[in-house]
Amino acid sequence: MSASKKAGPNWRDVLNALRQKRVILTVMLGFSSGLPFLLVGNTLGLWLREAGTTLTAIGFLSWVGLAYSMKFLWAPLLDKTNVPFLGRLGHRRGWLVLSQLIVALGLVAMALIGPDGGLMVFASFALVVAFAAATQDIAVDAWRIEAARTDEELALLTSAFQLGYRAALLMTDALILIVVAKTGWSLSYTLMAALMSIGLIAVFFAPEPEGRRDEDDKNKSLWTPRGLFDAIAGPFIAFFKAHGRAAILMLAAISIYRLGDFVMGPMAGPLYIDLGIEKETIGAVRASVGLLATLIGVAAAGLSAIRFGFVRTLVAGAVLGPGSNLAFSAMALMGNDLLVFNIAMAVDNFSAGFAGAALVAWMSSLTNIGYTASQYALLSSFYAILGKVLKGFSGTIVDALTVSTDLMTAYAIFFAGTALFAIPTVILCLLVSRLPEKSRPA
Repeated sequence: MSASKKAGPNWRDVLNALRQKRVILTVMLGFSSGLPFLLVGNTLGLWLREAGTTLTAIGFLSWVGLAYSMKFLWAPLLDKTNVPFLGRLGHRRGWLVLSQLIVALGLVAMALIGPDGGLMVFASFALVVAFAAATQDIAVDAWRIEAARTDEELALLTSAFQLGYRAALLMTDALILIVVAKTGWSLSYTLMAALMSIGLIAVFFAPEPEGRRDEDDKNKSLWTPRGLFDAIAGPFIAFFKAHGRAAILMLAAISIYRLGDFVMGPMAGPLYIDLGIEKETIGAVRASVGLLATLIGVAAAGLSAIRFGFVRTLVAGAVLGPGSNLAFSAMALMGNDLLVFNIAMAVDNFSAGFAGAALVAWMSSLTNIGYTASQYALLSSFYAILGKVLKGFSGTIVDALTVSTDLMTAYAIFFAGTALFAIPTVILCLLVSRLPEKSRPA
């Protein structure tokens, strides 16, 4: 590799590229992709806690998010088939429109029912939203990866996706609380459903990246023995053929990279409520300090990936990631203090923004054309499935700790304990960084 190639584009080239139409559309699709995530996750936990639901029940209900972790099961369907009627919009675009419409309708149903309308029925619609949102993620990720023409453009589009995604997370974790304080939860969820139109508008203007699909792959029908085998086994075979034994190490690193963040997630909202922090304060701080810290974190990861490579950025994210967990632990110990809350939100959002963008950029670089949706779904499922399973027990752990200590100390111990997952994560990422060049991206 030449020195000029290692140096990569300069900062001015990167900033100029941000004005490209494709980058703006990716930001919009990232927003649409991120919008449902917390509405069936941590923000839902806030709503449930205010409605008097126990921490244990909140933890178990977080399992609706397992739909995101199982998406590799139906990702081959998105690689091999078109949506009836909507398929005329294009292979990727048709699936995007279908999933976005179902997400919007599911959010409206949740708004109309609410926790008081029957917890099981309410949770069922949350599961529908999670399933449709996971399908949208498959299609968006495939479009983003296939639309990139070079590694540098892939890093740029990944950063753009993360900016939109993180903006949506702040919308559904911060600004929504300001709206809730004035209008209530039901109207707020209805408003979030309307914001899914941002993704629909992006799909209307987004080009269909058909040129990146392999011609032989197009001719393999899902409904033939050869096509079915290729849909199910092809992504695995291609991934292990490309990376050899290193594939096992890569999957191990992916599976625990954000484990601590996932496990602590369901208890973040209940901590705010139990500390007595007003919803307007939570929303205002996360929408100001949190937004700025997120933008800086995501931008820093994207620029780092372009300048220094995906793997070095991955290692840096593994080191920074536990900042989120420790910030919540400090907040639980120090109580309802506005300065502490601001600092905690800055650390949390910068750490999560950088680590999330670093992992997404690296995973995106590992996929093969022809299996883009299936392989990225497989990788992102490995990234989430262990954490999604374990986080269901988060409320049980905090409740168990309260037997021998007070609630705030129990929260602090829990959050600090989740930060310890960073130790094996950093070790695995360092091992990945030592892999031969052919086994990893530059």
